[in-house]
Amino acid sequence: MNLVNLVVTLVVVGVGLWAINTYLPMDRKIKQILNVVVVILVVLWLLRGFGLLGDIGAISVGG
Repeated sequence: MNLVNLVVTLVVVGVGLWAINTYLPMDRKIKQILNVVVVILVVLWLLRGFGLLGDIGAISVGG
């Protein structure tokens, strides 16, 4: 993972989330859920990008 791509992606996601939170009228609960989902997705993306998390598609639940 290239450091420049990482920083640009994080800035774009942050600005996008800020713009959504600032300019789109939504209920407070919906904004909190959206923020949590975006943060979880970014953390999973970072973990996968740095090789700390394997292929998410290979995870199976049950037998």
